[in-house]
Amino acid sequence: MKKKAGHAPQKARPALQPKEQKQRDLAVGVKAPAVVDAAGLLSDLRSLIQSARQRIATVSYSTQTLLCWHMGRRLLTENLQGSRAAYGQQILVTVSRELTAEYGRGFSHPEITRMIQFAQLFPDEAIVVTLSQQLSWSHVHALLPIKDPLAREFYAEMCRVERWDVRTLRQKIGSMLFQRTALSKKPKAVISAEIGKLRDGHMSPDLVFRDPYLLDLLGLKGVYNERDLESAILREIEGVLLELGAGFAFVARQKRITVGKDDFHLDLLFFHRHLRRLIAVELKLESFQPAHVGQMELYLRWLDKHERAPGEEAPIGLILCASAGAEQVELLQLDAKSIRVSEYLTELPPLPLLRARLHQAIAHARERAASQLPHSGGNA
Repeated sequence: MKKKAGHAPQKARPALQPKEQKQRDLAVGVKAPAVVDAAGLLSDLRSLIQSARQRIATVSYSTQTLLCWHMGRRLLTENLQGSRAAYGQQILVTVSRELTAEYGRGFSHPEITRMIQFAQLFPDEAIVVTLSQQLSWSHVHALLPIKDPLAREFYAEMCRVERWDVRTLRQKIGSMLFQRTALSKKPKAVISAEIGKLRDGHMSPDLVFRDPYLLDLLGLKGVYNERDLESAILREIEGVLLELGAGFAFVARQKRITVGKDDFHLDLLFFHRHLRRLIAVELKLESFQPAHVGQMELYLRWLDKHERAPGEEAPIGLILCASAGAEQVELLQLDAKSIRVSEYLTELPPLPLLRARLHQAIAHARERAASQLPHSGGNA
């Protein structure tokens, strides 16, 4: 019996070498797989994780702050103070004991007491909701001991706007930032109105400028000249900007100003994002002199003409000097000229001395401002 003729079995083709395979793929239009950028991929993934964690933390802080306020308000409705204070204390002890057993140390008796104080000092729920977007319960801890309601509102709103962490907030309170602002020297009605504007997103120069500036962080001791002071400020620009405020951005050092055939040099030039204007800074080792005003006026007019960008407000000048006589500054009516005069302190004085000095200055300024207000009543 004859076998049917069939096809001869094909021999297996030898495997191509990697180089040959690549050449063949290129010939038939097959694209090589792209190389993965592992470092870039990891960087993107880390950014996504960190962003998500930040959002979670923000929501967590906001929820906790609002919870503490609502608990404090609920306890206030029980009227546990006044004639019922003794009974109220017994209730709070019982409440804190039960809640701590169920939910942990965050509901201890001191914390419950702070919640009640929080609701008392910040009675407006809408304001609390806005603050809670940036302020954690730890921020509130730092705010509650402040006795002056206007100072407390100032720190709360500035903390929200400039996004201070808890440590920065405590530093600002400890350095008496509110008492050193131009705003604190205004009548109470004006202060309240300015804080209201800040709450609506409008920051005024009176909220930005301080007097005195605390520049002890510069590390200057003994005898030094203006160039030493300027150089020290530039070396420690980050710390100085924290003292000046979060809105300041450094622009130039020894800014050349040419008027006709003469060249002048402005010590420091900043831009303030919230005020949307240039800030010219002159450093003076001597006490304030009226001649400093004429020099600053020249700089401001030049900046307004040559450096002011569309949409910006007119430049403001800040003269930092070793000392400044209040009466001289008042007589020159510098606010109308967009010029501020402030002392700089390169060594932080004892806190009681600083507090006494600032309180005297504030009281004097408020009395002077109040005397200039129109009196109600009387003969027409």
